[in-house]
Amino acid sequence: MKKRIIAAVLALMFVASTAGTVFAARLKCTVDSVEGDKVTMTCENADQLKPGDKPRVSPPKGGAIEGC
Repeated sequence: MKKRIIAAVLALMFVASTAGTVFAARLKCTVDSVEGDKVTMTCENADQLKPGDKPRVSPPKGGAIEGC
């Protein structure tokens, strides 16, 4: 019985800690300018970013996607 309770508590703690980091990493940004390989963006809650971070950028939905 004690093992089940401990396992449930640990699983709940893991889920709670993982969910917190996933939501904390989401930012809403607007592209201000593009010059070659350099992109300047304005983001809400930009204080969460640090120099050297590699954010994942998703294009807006519904836009044209070019390919071969």
